[in-house]
Amino acid sequence: GPRDMIVIGTKLKEKLGLGSILPRPTSTPVPAAECEIDLRHEEDESLVRRSQKGEGAAFDILVERYKERLYATVYHMTSNHEDANDLVQETFIKAYKSLQSFRGQSSFYTWVYRIAVNRTINFVKRRKNRNQYSLDDLDSSIQSDPDLVEMQSHSTPRREVGLNELQQKLNEALQKLSESHRAVVTLHDIQGMTHADIAKVVGCSEGTVRSRLFYARQQLQGLLSEYL
Repeated sequence: GPRDMIVIGTKLKEKLGLGSILPRPTSTPVPAAECEIDLRHEEDESLVRRSQKGEGAAFDILVERYKERLYATVYHMTSNHEDANDLVQETFIKAYKSLQSFRGQSSFYTWVYRIAVNRTINFVKRRKNRNQYSLDDLDSSIQSDPDLVEMQSHSTPRREVGLNELQQKLNEALQKLSESHRAVVTLHDIQGMTHADIAKVVGCSEGTVRSRLFYARQQLQGLLSEYL
């Protein structure tokens, strides 16, 4: 939520040292006149070039531009707000430190998503032994699902209990998918990414993305059969 975004922004500035703590990718001073330009309207490619030259404000704009979408993706893969916060911070720190190796062969958008998804998949694999899930919240995209909206329009106390239970079961079902299947479902069905972009993010063919989506949906339907 917005509060989490504020936390991410504050902690990132501390960890990234956008003020002065971390060294810039280069030590070239930025002319004062350039700092007066409103960077918010610049394309990612331009912001990346500025960041590579040591302009911290440009990277700050990239963080603001993508942190909410990355947070939503990571949260749906972890089902834990604190873990999602940490992983998004780690993603941007990794991206910042790796900026000099970014050659623009893909968009910054897919590049940073790939970092986030890879880190999250590795995190979830490590977490499997703990098997701890936080189900305290549900993303607004699930709450706006047409079927849930239809159910809510005929709300009764008993149906309210049923809705809450369905929301929890859906969240639990997502966590039962393999990391790779959970990633494609989150990126496509929740974030709305195209098959082509997902293929770049997870490093596979579009055909593989489609087959993983099909299998994951079949799995979810099986896990949620009593509610469908």
